[in-house]
Amino acid sequence: MPEATEPSRNLLRKPSVSQVVVAILLGGLAFAITLQIKQSDTTDYSSVRGDELVELLKSLDSANERLDIQIDDLTSTRNDLLSSTKRSEEAERQAKERADQLGILAGTSGATGPGVRLLITDPDRAIDAPQLLDAVQELRDAGAEAIVINGVARVVAQTYFLDDDDTILIGGLEVKRPFTIEAIGDPATLAEAANIRGGLVDRISNRGGTATVLKVEKITITALADVKSPEYARPTS
Repeated sequence: MPEATEPSRNLLRKPSVSQVVVAILLGGLAFAITLQIKQSDTTDYSSVRGDELVELLKSLDSANERLDIQIDDLTSTRNDLLSSTKRSEEAERQAKERADQLGILAGTSGATGPGVRLLITDPDRAIDAPQLLDAVQELRDAGAEAIVINGVARVVAQTYFLDDDDTILIGGLEVKRPFTIEAIGDPATLAEAANIRGGLVDRISNRGGTATVLKVEKITITALADVKSPEYARPTS
């Protein structure tokens, strides 16, 4: 038997509670209307007096009015349920989108997008942790939204840069020369900020290194930051 397609699986999904409630109410009302019509069709009015027929017609008109009101109420209830479902789905979508955005900024989720790749060579081993931090800050100021160094050290607000003997630690991870800094953001803006006179590229060159900035259509960052829960700070009430 062929595997069910996605539309087929959607048709087989269990209906929501609101859909079941509306279906039951409408079904009951339809049954009542059908029953009323059948009773009217099968009743013999040949022996009923004129004034009784008038009262009967008034009674039927009242019943029809009540049925119309019930139909309107049920229709309104159905529309409210459908509207509520749509609002809930939209709220859920917005909440997920916001959570994804915060995850990128906090470094707890991966990120992909256009940006720049900064290649730094350091033959004299003169580039230290403060120099790398300056490079990151300059990219941040230019609008970088996600940054990773050597593909392993995700840089966020809490990330620290430390010189440890002849090695450099970024967020507790050792990064080795040569350095590759990848930043997601507007490629033109990031590249211009790095190449500006007296900027990042010039400062690296002044310390005996070289910095090459490449614009990239798609950068994928999979490294995650080791984010710790705050020990003292609490949300304001």
